[in-house]
Amino acid sequence: MWIVIYIAVNRIQAEKMKDLLCAEGILANTRATGVAGINGDGAYEILVLESEASDANEIICQYVVTKK
Repeated sequence: MWIVIYIAVNRIQAEKMKDLLCAEGILANTRATGVAGINGDGAYEILVLESEASDANEIICQYVVTKK
């Protein structure tokens, strides 16, 4: 089952997060939400398999902390 682990502010950030997770061996997908689904600009959900959610969350947290 796929679950949302992060909400990116735009498609570019979503793709970066997806690529980061895939580079670590975690299967990830993105899904547009709200207005993004209509015009391509807006929030995107990052989804991973439920079994990989904990690892994916840790990877994203480390990435966000090092970017600040």
